Amino acid sequence: MKTVCLRIHDDASLAEAVDRAAKTLRDGGVVAFPTETVYGLGANALDAGAVARIFAAKGRPSNNPLIVHTNSVEGARRLCATWPEPAAKLAEEFWPGPLTMVLPKAECIPSIVTAGGPTVALRMPRHPVARALIEATQLPLAAPSANLSTRISAVRAEHVLRMLDGRIEMVLDGGQTPGGLESTVVDLTSDIPRLLRPGLLDSAALEAVLGRKLAKVVEEAGAPDAAFPSPGMLKKHYAPLAPVRLVDDDGFEMVRQFLAQGFRIGWMPLASAQTVVALPLGVESTAMPNEPVGYAARLYEVLHALEIHGVDQIVIQRPPMTDAWQAVHDRLQRAAARDEE
Repeated sequence: MKTVCLRIHDDASLAEAVDRAAKTLRDGGVVAFPTETVYGLGANALDAGAVARIFAAKGRPSNNPLIVHTNSVEGARRLCATWPEPAAKLAEEFWPGPLTMVLPKAECIPSIVTAGGPTVALRMPRHPVARALIEATQLPLAAPSANLSTRISAVRAEHVLRMLDGRIEMVLDGGQTPGGLESTVVDLTSDIPRLLRPGLLDSAALEAVLGRKLAKVVEEAGAPDAAFPSPGMLKKHYAPLAPVRLVDDDGFEMVRQFLAQGFRIGWMPLASAQTVVALPLGVESTAMPNEPVGYAARLYEVLHALEIHGVDQIVIQRPPMTDAWQAVHDRLQRAAARDEE
């Protein structure tokens, strides 16, 4: 299969690309497209065969459910069995945007989408390309991140092609995604709303609208084959090929130790780190932003660049341990997890 990449640079190219992509999706194909978080890998959420092609392209385990993207609150309500008051409140405040809500699924949702579970994860994206594509297809789109399973999420079309070229029909190149991290996921199926995945939308903002604290459930599911209630809960996730080492200091001493062992190093200190050194050969260094929004927007882009450079080890200085950094810490911790853990 040849993967077609359509670059979007003006209204005319958007219209043409969306028209071609919508036909591909209606025919059961798989299309990568930008959202305000990361690139998604979309297929008709009501077509089990098309959804199965997402799992095959990504090498995604069948117990990891997908987020279904819709273009309206009315469309979302048709995809779930109940629409509780908390869902209505959050949708009114934060949709379209980087918020995913887990609700009891409607019968029209194939079980493959939900990993056989009774709930469905729903989101209304804000990115104009994503919204135009959903509108053109008149379909809900199941769309996890457009990358191989457990690997770094894609924030540029070229990242998608690095991993999925020849595995999918099409990529819509809408430039770099602005947010850089995946959506916040909240489970609304019980009396106490639960945070399943921290993301671009701060949990404090959700709590202000709901009028109550969220229970935090961000660990992976218990049994190895059990269905996860949400995407993004695998222990190892968002990971580059090279091992990630998280350190509390600026990391330069660890960099020196790895260099002495003959490794090629990727180094990601915070921009506020005081160490000023002449970088030796074998080190690719990027100073990361000191605030969480900027850091989130840069994280996957830098990890992709280091992977392209072929580094053997990646040393990352941990950001501050505050609530504002919760989503970044979640991604770093999962990226640093070892296969044997």
